[in-house]
Amino acid sequence: MEKPLHRPGPPRIIISGGGTGGHVFPAIAIGLALKRKVYNAQILFVGARGRMEMQKVPQAGFHIIGLDIAGLQRRMSSKNLLLPFKLIKSLAGAKAIVKRFKPDLVIGVGGYASAPLLWASIKQKVPVMIQEQNSFPGLTNRFFGKKADRICVAYEGMDKYFKKEKIYLTGNPVRHDVVMTEGKRDKALSYFGLRDDRPVLFSTGGSLGALTINRAICNSLDLFARQGVQLIWQTGRAFFEKANEAAREHSGAGIYIAPFIDRMDYAYAAADLVVSRAGAIAVSEICTVGKPAIFIPSPNVAEDHQTKNALALVNHHAALMIKDSEAVGSLGETACGLIKDSDKMHRLREKMAGLSYRDAADLIAGAAVEMINKKHRNKQTG
Repeated sequence: MEKPLHRPGPPRIIISGGGTGGHVFPAIAIGLALKRKVYNAQILFVGARGRMEMQKVPQAGFHIIGLDIAGLQRRMSSKNLLLPFKLIKSLAGAKAIVKRFKPDLVIGVGGYASAPLLWASIKQKVPVMIQEQNSFPGLTNRFFGKKADRICVAYEGMDKYFKKEKIYLTGNPVRHDVVMTEGKRDKALSYFGLRDDRPVLFSTGGSLGALTINRAICNSLDLFARQGVQLIWQTGRAFFEKANEAAREHSGAGIYIAPFIDRMDYAYAAADLVVSRAGAIAVSEICTVGKPAIFIPSPNVAEDHQTKNALALVNHHAALMIKDSEAVGSLGETACGLIKDSDKMHRLREKMAGLSYRDAADLIAGAAVEMINKKHRNKQTG
């Protein structure tokens, strides 16, 4: 991989975006990869004031500036009346940040939080890279993709939305501490208080939980107990008490319940099968750890992009998918049938391994270095 050209001062990079973990964690992974690749890189994050990136990014060791920006509320809301004023304010703030920081490159990771910085960077002729996590691009990336210099994507077939010559297939950056599961199964089973002679199902609806998945698991507890299927169940805070109450009738069945699981590496290491929503980063993590999965896409997302994410695996025979409206009635039977079918589980693992990108963050960081080099070559020859 190329090293930055010799020039006065370290390379300066802005990473912009956030709002949800699906944008924040890839952004952090890219920042850490850039630090590994270019030890003296000056990296500034820009996000939305009051959102999770304002905590998570400093915890990862980076400086962040928050803009007063918010997304459009899809339901009628008085908050939408403030949106034009916040947009004007954030555009002015983004313009000032770019002018003051003088970046060599701006990386947008999607979401409304990245829009002001991308706009300001393009206006000031700063090279721009976009990272798109989903198989159907978000509104911000579709809009700015026309002006971006390079677009890093996680799925094939993205030339439907972006110019082919700009696309770089990298996969999605995932958190290394989450996907490093090698040799951890025994410790993981002990951590969750589970047996090693029975299969383990890991159910997750993300950090906030997913009501449909939780109801489907609740509806399946009797079946899991009868079939000897153990359960790691991340419920989110809202459903935690109800889940505990439902599980009391099945003491000794091997059920671990938590509103949020800090040791996701242990959860993946212990699991034989994963049930999950189909957010881009969840899909990428499950691909990377190579676990058979049943995806239940959320119907409450823009352009139904979770269904498209899941279908990208289902169409390669690498995962199963159940519609949200059918999950409560069919998840238990589907999960038990699959987890007992060793041949099908093996085929899913094999297919999924071929779709994983373990070095996505390093690939994106390498592309960023190449773009910075190109910029300074052009300066030197111009």
